[in-house]
Amino acid sequence: MWRPGIEPVLTVEPDERFQVVIPDSSTGQIRPGFSVSDLDTVDESKYDGAVGPVYVRGAEPGDTAEIVIENITTGQWGWTAILRNFGLFKETFEPTLVTWDIGLHYATPRGEFLRGVRIPVRPFLGVVGCAPAIGEYDMIPPRHFGGNMDNRLLRKGARLLLPITNEGALVSFADPHASQGDGEVCGTAIETSAVITARIRLRKGFARTTPMLVSHEEDSGLKLITMGISDNLYEGAKLAVSEMIDHLKTQGITKEEAYVLCSVAGNLRISEIVDEPNYVVSFVLPEELTTRR
Repeated sequence: MWRPGIEPVLTVEPDERFQVVIPDSSTGQIRPGFSVSDLDTVDESKYDGAVGPVYVRGAEPGDTAEIVIENITTGQWGWTAILRNFGLFKETFEPTLVTWDIGLHYATPRGEFLRGVRIPVRPFLGVVGCAPAIGEYDMIPPRHFGGNMDNRLLRKGARLLLPITNEGALVSFADPHASQGDGEVCGTAIETSAVITARIRLRKGFARTTPMLVSHEEDSGLKLITMGISDNLYEGAKLAVSEMIDHLKTQGITKEEAYVLCSVAGNLRISEIVDEPNYVVSFVLPEELTTRR
């Protein structure tokens, strides 16, 4: 729950380096050896439980917190799930739980699901936020103060700018991922634990109203791109992803495997929004991931 008034777990000076140990998005409930039926025992109220807040000396309402992510070290395993009531296609796919071995460069699934597929490890934080000025908010929807943004570019070397509305800023962290595509379409990425190293700078008197991110992005190799054309961006996104899933099925990949692969490694993009009344939403997937090894 996001709310003001939570006692800080750590106090730092501006630009002081610190570390945070962060559990996976289930807050340690999902464990190796879990089955799909075990997902019914998970307390959903504990999803994306945040570690914090961190109090920054000198931070005042009206300032901006510049959160510098110096390093992210993931756990050695992770998980991805298809849940009936979550994701872009609710109540469409069979509930699924995938467990991954996470190495230095690649994550590989255990068992036969997506056998032979290797997902590049690109760790990032799904949740970073400052406490709101007033009120209480659930963890899942992102807000103007940050929270569950699931932006895959919030990675090592990134700088996240958030509005400060409380003395001390009160910054909290959660939801580490080993890899995710833009959109996180099945509702989960490669969920894992992490240890992060960070610093928080203050931009005094520089007020923001929404988050801003300064980061880097890799882009190389051949891509498969499907397009959803619609007068509704959400429906366009569903169409683009559906078309990619249909294509992957022709490559011998099951629809559940395709849905997970799209979530952990494919990127939704708005390609065109000015040729009204129809817009183009593209879904981009590295071609190399469609070939089993």
